[in-house]
Amino acid sequence: MNLRYKALLPKIQEIWPLFPAAFYLLGFLVIVSVYLVGLTFSAVHNSETIFPTFQSIHAVFQLPAFKSAFFNTALFVIVGTPLELFTGLLLALVLYRSFVFRTFVRSVLLIPLAVPALVTAILLFILFDFPGGHANDVLLGKYSFFPKLISAPINWRGSQWFALGISLIGKVWRDMPISMLILLSGISAIDVELFDAAKTMGAGWRKQLRLIVIPLIMPAISAVILLRSIEMWKEFIFPFVLAGKYPLLGTLIESLYNNWGNPHQAACVAVVLVICIVGSSLVYMFFIDVLKRLRKV
Repeated sequence: MNLRYKALLPKIQEIWPLFPAAFYLLGFLVIVSVYLVGLTFSAVHNSETIFPTFQSIHAVFQLPAFKSAFFNTALFVIVGTPLELFTGLLLALVLYRSFVFRTFVRSVLLIPLAVPALVTAILLFILFDFPGGHANDVLLGKYSFFPKLISAPINWRGSQWFALGISLIGKVWRDMPISMLILLSGISAIDVELFDAAKTMGAGWRKQLRLIVIPLIMPAISAVILLRSIEMWKEFIFPFVLAGKYPLLGTLIESLYNNWGNPHQAACVAVVLVICIVGSSLVYMFFIDVLKRLRKV
């Protein structure tokens, strides 16, 4: 037994219990990937399966629904990711300060995590239903505490922008506590003496935020952006319940498979979704690496 192996043996023994889970996940990933690629590059013609072929890929890229779903999903990511980051950072800064009932407020802000996403989506569906949703009832002046603002009920989910906006609000509200906790842990790790020194030098809260907090929690911010953007790309429940007529890539996969009965095109859209997630993550990590290098210069 050489010295190098003896040095590696303790490390191998430490991570050995993780090997079964790693093999399981890797095997599952390989099986699913091979199956998806096989479906993507095959098609059914005259009751016969043709492989390999680009027929399914060509058909998907010609679908107006695919173009619309890709645009809606990209919009979801571009708008939803910064919105979750800003909301989480704002609440993390509020919770970082000491005030009465801070523990109670923190517990209340964690409630969205305890509510299943499907339940939240159904509640929003009831709230913005047409014509008798609670939002319309309030705006029509059916409750004494609120004045009448409209004369006819609004079909909220009949408009693409309203439907996607409601879906996005539900998604941000549901996942906000995760971003908040990640950013709060990053802020809590900052040495308090840095804030005390900044105060003695006359720096206000805005300067402390810009010069101390933001630079030191960049790893937490990076984690939030990366994780939340991935979640936005593959979102399904909220747009499926609230914006069924205006598909995202996730809901289009379900529609192609179940409603149109075309697993080959559904697999093609799934592969496109995976490529989008991996590609955007690599691009983001590249820019983060560049920024780190520029900061060291």
